[in-house]
Amino acid sequence: MSKRVLTTESGAPVADNQNSATAGVGGPLLLQDQHLLEKLARFNRERIPERVVHARGSGAYGHFEVTDDVTGFTHADFLNEIGKRTEVFVRFSTVADSLGGADAVRDPRGFAVKFYTREGNYDLVGNNTPVFFIKDPIKFPDFIHSQKRDPFTGRQEPDNVWDFWAHSPEATHQVTWLMGDRGIPASYRHMNGYGSHTYQWTNSEGEAFFVKYHFKTNQGIRCLSTEQAQEIAGQDPASHQTDLLQAIERGVHPSWTLYVQLMPVAEAADYRFNPFDLTKVWPHKDYPLQRVGRLVLDRNPDNVFAEVEQAAFSPNNFVPGIGPSPDKMLQGRLFAYADAHRYRLGVNHTQLAVNAPKAVPGGADNYGRDGFMASNAQGRHAKNYEPNSYDGPVETGRPLSAPLAVSGHTGTHPAPQHTKDDDFFQAGELYRLMSAEERSRLIANIAGGLAQVSRDDVIEKNLAHFHAADPEYGKRVEEAVRALRED
Repeated sequence: MSKRVLTTESGAPVADNQNSATAGVGGPLLLQDQHLLEKLARFNRERIPERVVHARGSGAYGHFEVTDDVTGFTHADFLNEIGKRTEVFVRFSTVADSLGGADAVRDPRGFAVKFYTREGNYDLVGNNTPVFFIKDPIKFPDFIHSQKRDPFTGRQEPDNVWDFWAHSPEATHQVTWLMGDRGIPASYRHMNGYGSHTYQWTNSEGEAFFVKYHFKTNQGIRCLSTEQAQEIAGQDPASHQTDLLQAIERGVHPSWTLYVQLMPVAEAADYRFNPFDLTKVWPHKDYPLQRVGRLVLDRNPDNVFAEVEQAAFSPNNFVPGIGPSPDKMLQGRLFAYADAHRYRLGVNHTQLAVNAPKAVPGGADNYGRDGFMASNAQGRHAKNYEPNSYDGPVETGRPLSAPLAVSGHTGTHPAPQHTKDDDFFQAGELYRLMSAEERSRLIANIAGGLAQVSRDDVIEKNLAHFHAADPEYGKRVEEAVRALRED
């Protein structure tokens, strides 16, 4: 059997891939060595800008299968029949560190699911926590700057981290999650995933519901202590990637059961918490979990760069029956995610195999043309404008979701206050749900970071948040910080 012939980018056969062309034996290299120059030039361009957040990630393919009837709440095609399966790609990630960071760190985890539905791709972009640190996207760049490397020291600084939280009391709930036992998952397989944001479902009669997504791991929750994580990160910085890859390769396919909480639209205005506040949860006693289906991952990517690094998720990729809510953080991400991918990957990133919709043969059917790496010329008779007289694709006139009611004047308004909308009540509720041992570990984790802060006023502001959440919570953090600072 003859071997395949190595070629240049232009398809010419390569005579020698071991030795560069020189001016005589031992002489200087020749500019005419096209193969050498091409290899070096391509090598210089192998990397693209990493994600500003969620840079370090892993991914896998699989399917989602509907197990329960939810057609009374949404007319989304991929959810309209028990037993229906939809191909998915899921990307997990850490948030704050760079592409070269370790997996086993105390950080939220991204949990992004791309459903390749028959009505287009649906991207559900969330985390492994049901809440987040802030409730307004205008604060997001400042928040991320405070958590990433300091411009002068080049390292994450406790002063910056805790100073931002000191001025953002709404972060107290998420800080309690992050510093608790679930702050460092043992693997991507052993953590839950949440849509986190509030979304909208619309049924075939046009009735709308607000919805929150909960992916419950079927492997059970497993987490690491700070000490365990430090040891694992030193031994294998790619520990979560290793675990996911090897589990799927040996036929152990991780799965999650999807549940939703559903709120009739009419109930949102008078609910005790602002249902569109990303720093709040909907207690399950108010809106119980309803099972939807099962997510299974059973195939690893063949190329991590092509399929994980170039995977592009955007929460504005909706399908009929699903849409946005007035959640301000979600509204900001509807722009920011897609724009990040246009910057990193180019305007034609949706033509890449991992991102291309499978609903339409040949990819998306629209009038977008040209730009870097364009591959959708569509032939000499295809027009690039609409409307036209040449049988091009046309609009349906059917909105994907129900319209959102609006009223009042434009302006920079704070979110409307609901009866229980302080920044501390739910953080206190979470603390009081913890066992004695969980509380002790939470206190130690918070104090270990807060005690490193150099400014007393920043420490006092943060302590006030924990006191407001629960008197015992605040008292114990204060005592633990004092003890560490006196050592």
